[in-house]
Amino acid sequence: MKFDNILTELNGFGKFQLKLALLLVIPRITLPFHYLLNNFIAVIPPHHCDTSSLDDGGIFKNLSQAERLVVSIPMQEDGTLSSCQMYSEPQYHLLFNSSNITELPTVPCQNGWVYDHSTFISTLATDWDLVCDYRRANKVTATIYFMGVMTGAVLFGYLSDRFGRKRMLLVSYITALIFGYASAFSYNFAMFAVLRFCTGVGLCGLSLIPPVLCIEWMDIKIRASVSVIMSLDWSLGTSALSGIAYLVRDWRYLTATATSPLILAIAIWWWVPESARWLISNGKVQSAHFYLSKCAQMNGREQFMADLRPEDLSKVIIVENENRKYSYLDLFRTPRMRIIALITSTVWFGMACTYYGISLNITGFGVDIYLTQFIFGICEVPAKLFIFFTLNKTGRRLNQAGSLLITGLCILINMFINPDKGPIRTAVAALGKMFAEAAFTTAYLYTTELYPTVMRQNGLGFCSCIARIGVSVAPLIMVLDEVWYHLPGTIFSLVALVCGLVTLGLSETNNARLPETIEDVEQIRRGSVPSSEEKPPL
Repeated sequence: MKFDNILTELNGFGKFQLKLALLLVIPRITLPFHYLLNNFIAVIPPHHCDTSSLDDGGIFKNLSQAERLVVSIPMQEDGTLSSCQMYSEPQYHLLFNSSNITELPTVPCQNGWVYDHSTFISTLATDWDLVCDYRRANKVTATIYFMGVMTGAVLFGYLSDRFGRKRMLLVSYITALIFGYASAFSYNFAMFAVLRFCTGVGLCGLSLIPPVLCIEWMDIKIRASVSVIMSLDWSLGTSALSGIAYLVRDWRYLTATATSPLILAIAIWWWVPESARWLISNGKVQSAHFYLSKCAQMNGREQFMADLRPEDLSKVIIVENENRKYSYLDLFRTPRMRIIALITSTVWFGMACTYYGISLNITGFGVDIYLTQFIFGICEVPAKLFIFFTLNKTGRRLNQAGSLLITGLCILINMFINPDKGPIRTAVAALGKMFAEAAFTTAYLYTTELYPTVMRQNGLGFCSCIARIGVSVAPLIMVLDEVWYHLPGTIFSLVALVCGLVTLGLSETNNARLPETIEDVEQIRRGSVPSSEEKPPL
């Protein structure tokens, strides 16, 4: 008897599973809020030098604000005021002949900057003057955050396999809540960077644990459907972020608002069950029997559990050594596990790098950033519907490879569209993001099915860690447009195309039982779905 047989007898998609999915989906709404928060809190609004230092108490004092700017700030080639330069002294002759500006002495801003607050009340840039020579610090905040997520992937991947899914989920909630709120009260950039790093560490547990915990309680036949439906929380959260950011235009209040759903997450954590698969794999059969009995009671299958004793569960998942503690090294000790780890981590790197390369560039398509954010979120819903209908028909591998290849092509096409055609570029970018999200949706399910129960969180944690390296370098790749405008697009496109081809080296998991041990992975896996007409022997 296998664990999937037991789930089939208990109704692998009953009220118990629906309740679990709802308890895990609600807190995850905060993930897109924080992952894409940089799009709004790190915006650099229009600005120019503060010219108060040029006020000599004479003519300058009697000029209007517009005239002061004419004699103080040089014009750029596009007709806008320079953001980082000012004249060393007032050039009053420009009031009569503004075209005579050759070789006028300029200096960097001497007394800070004046910002346009018409769109944002405050951002990181306006609070701490992260402009001109320090403008890259705004991009770096995203890199710092995702380095925290990368660290969290390592920690929560290992600790969830070591101490259980439910316990570490609470640790994730509390960590993210404390540091998320604390970062909103930062009084300098260094403090904010440290607290955002710690927030990323905590939120990574919320990213990794729920998909695994949910899938481990689901029947084979509906794993793909549930995985896709659950992923809609990300798309809806991404779209909702545009509305919240539109209403909350102060970065401190926006950061606090993005963190608030975690209060509800902690309140409902008590009703989240532990993974019975994990409990049995770790010899905790009494606790596994307790949760399985709750599942049977809620799904109306009490009679089946009445005939199943706790000691019978020890035969469901055969583990050679129940006291063995698995680590990330076990991902590379055996041949098939090594291949899976190398390929999946490569795919996750490329997938994350290209997805966030598009997502973190909402100001680069010439359309209002709130509208672009909404489009980028809502366009993911058709991708989820597409994946919903194709995952079981064409399999995980082709969906994973195909979505990455199309993403790469969309990025490549966008490089040849004139920058003046903002709506068209936004549409193509949205299409690319749609398939990038399709790749992400597939990856969470596909990766979870490839790794065994004893190493599932370690495997997903390792892949997520590598993915966060990809996310961390995405903002840095975007800065390369200063070297060549199309260089970032070229890199993102190549990464997506290569990773799409690499995916074809993985085995198919459609309709296959979840492997429980490393030994299961090393054997040739055959897809088998327990028939509802077959009564598993007790």
